[in-house]
Amino acid sequence: MRLHRSITILAAALATTGLAACGGGDADSGDGADGTQAEGGSSGTPQVAFIQGVIGDNFYISMECGVRAAAEELGAEVSVQGPQRWDPALQQPIVTSVAASDPDAILIAPNDVTALQRPLEDAAENSEVVLVDTTVEDPSFAVSEIASDNVGGGAAAFEAIQELAPDGGKVLVIDNQPGISTSDDRVQGFEEAVAQDDSFEYVGVEYAQNQPARAASIVTSALQRDPDLVAIFATNIFSAEGAATGIEQAGVSGEVQVVGFDAGPAQVEALEDGTVQAIIAQQPYEIGYQGVEQALMALEGEETEAQIQTGFTIVTADTLDSEEGQAALYASEC
Repeated sequence: MRLHRSITILAAALATTGLAACGGGDADSGDGADGTQAEGGSSGTPQVAFIQGVIGDNFYISMECGVRAAAEELGAEVSVQGPQRWDPALQQPIVTSVAASDPDAILIAPNDVTALQRPLEDAAENSEVVLVDTTVEDPSFAVSEIASDNVGGGAAAFEAIQELAPDGGKVLVIDNQPGISTSDDRVQGFEEAVAQDDSFEYVGVEYAQNQPARAASIVTSALQRDPDLVAIFATNIFSAEGAATGIEQAGVSGEVQVVGFDAGPAQVEALEDGTVQAIIAQQPYEIGYQGVEQALMALEGEETEAQIQTGFTIVTADTLDSEEGQAALYASEC
């Protein structure tokens, strides 16, 4: 876990009784018995609802830690919810329920750029909305968008491949599905970077729909078409897991390099056992922390930053135990 920054902005204006605890959701002051945000803010303390992209994911757990730390330091109460799967059909009713309780602010990672557009526009009529990690087609209703530089992250993935396969060759991207702003940007960044290096040939992007078995099948088919494939960029852990399985099934382990995204326990284990050769770590804690900052600034009528981009770190087996590598890893709990 990276150290909490000492931030005093808004502290004087927002310092009220009943600071939220940095702990589990069932201990939050202001939450209902089912974990939903209690209506009101009658104590005068700003009520912030954080809607994760998917519950239980280490990326969003790390982001939640940043949300809770900022809320505790700046004087807000937090509720946290999220769908069991990355599915806009599951996230939409959560948005509707949270919006009905009229929290002062909503931080959300939308599951889809189109499906969440109207529900979030409606929510923004009564709450300040901050988009964290992902976005929608028209984010003009949001007071701020905070996300990793995913285009840069895709370029970093290609940089890692250049180091792993210095002689060049054919490269493939395996993504989740089109229409997710973050991974769309990662693919874009990768494509733009590979186009600048004539020693590599880009053979395209295929979609595994978050199914490792499908990713494995994609890889085995790709290797039949292009037996000289040298590397794969997998935009999430499921794609990376399936890519590694496909490489093993094809009997070319060690010959085809895999670069994955994110730095949760599963990704770190894959790095340690050689399933992937590099991972691109984001800064979800900072995204969550700054999300609360921007929301509270909007509530105070202060000018917010329309867009904030956070950085990333390339982690390999050689750098995993370094100070920088350890600082990049995601949390399992706050």
